[in-house]
Amino acid sequence: MVRLQDVGLSQSRTHAESLIQINLSEELAVPSSRWEELSMPAPESYFVTESLRDGREVEIRALRPDDKDDMLMAVGRTGTQSLHRRFFGVKRGFSDREIAYFMNVDFVNHVALAALTEEEGRKVIIGGARYVVTEPGEAEIAFIVIDGYQGQGIGTLLMHHLAILARKAELKQLIAEVLPENIAMRKVFGKFGFKARRGPDPQVVHLVLTL
Repeated sequence: MVRLQDVGLSQSRTHAESLIQINLSEELAVPSSRWEELSMPAPESYFVTESLRDGREVEIRALRPDDKDDMLMAVGRTGTQSLHRRFFGVKRGFSDREIAYFMNVDFVNHVALAALTEEEGRKVIIGGARYVVTEPGEAEIAFIVIDGYQGQGIGTLLMHHLAILARKAELKQLIAEVLPENIAMRKVFGKFGFKARRGPDPQVVHLVLTL
């Protein structure tokens, strides 16, 4: 089961915020010719540049095998509460098996994106998102943003681009599970059109988006 990370919200309107004002189902339901016009890359080659709320650029791209060290560094920069909201428990280290799971992404049944920005002259990972297909046409999603960049719209951007890839893969539903007290994240999902459904765990909120 994949879990979700809290992303802070801001009152300021930005490009990232405006994305979620559009009904996602309508936004993604474009004819195939339009996808060709957009020259959509293969998921494993996905790359776009966006702007954060403070004006800085952020890259949203496919996770790569050589991102392992940067990914682990990003986890080390993430606070205890944020990790708890992502993994539903304290998580400061990973086994070799867990690291292999996070990094060995086939971009068919397991798709992962990384968010990067420049710090001191080099690009570093500041967030990530992924979906894992759990049954035909259905996938669970999860993402995380390091504490120092929460509230900049990164979670919204990751959700937006992950949903585009899911739609292109002809998935029918995305499923998210979030802690009840994670109000900010629930608001973000609500703006994308996620609806609450009865789930297997009464301790979490089970949300579903029909693509």
